[in-house]
Amino acid sequence: MVLPELWTTGAFAYEEFGNEAEPLEGPTYEVMAKAASDAGVWLHAGSIPERAPSESGSAPGSGPLYNTSLVFTPSGDLAAAYRKIHRFGFDKGEAVLMSAGHDLVTVRLPETTLGVATCYDLRFPELFRGLVDAGAETLVIPAGWPERRRAHWTLLARARAVENQAFVLACGTAGTHARVPQAGHSIVVDPWGEVLAEAGPGEEVLTVDFDPAKVATTREAFPALKDRVLGLEPPRRAL
Repeated sequence: MVLPELWTTGAFAYEEFGNEAEPLEGPTYEVMAKAASDAGVWLHAGSIPERAPSESGSAPGSGPLYNTSLVFTPSGDLAAAYRKIHRFGFDKGEAVLMSAGHDLVTVRLPETTLGVATCYDLRFPELFRGLVDAGAETLVIPAGWPERRRAHWTLLARARAVENQAFVLACGTAGTHARVPQAGHSIVVDPWGEVLAEAGPGEEVLTVDFDPAKVATTREAFPALKDRVLGLEPPRRAL
């Protein structure tokens, strides 16, 4: 199961980030851990505004903010936490208010290995190459993506699936957050770029069956990943 990005506050409710921030193992953590355990499912609980611990000698509650995803096992244990690497907003909003994560995160399930990313990360293909190199076969991307750029959302989700020959599970917020209309259109894409399911603009639950073994068969039938050329030299200055 996958929930959207920053669903407790809204991805564009910048003024609420600090007010609603929680420690990693805060109230949302506890509720989501119980939900995963009660349902007996792997749960990607979207993301929360996390307030990291303050440095020694600093005022309580002054630690940095992160946009942090939580993934729980079917027994309710925390399998992974991912702090969003690429923050949206350029010189305002999330980019200013939240700190950047630095670590690629994968989660090994019995059937597949998840690669975890969040919203704006979708625009940076090198992150997903790193996840694939770390063993990812299914890319999970919760988002609060604005409706005005919905075409980019579906295009990039399919591109990340095709170029990495992986499944993409992309969960997009519906409705309106802080007066910003959201794209919705959660989407599941297979390793060939075929859309297995896509939601509409409103609140909706997608239930999708897919065969994780298709990643291996796709990569064997069309072994494009083997032809990657790494460590290219920067272009030389023209004479």
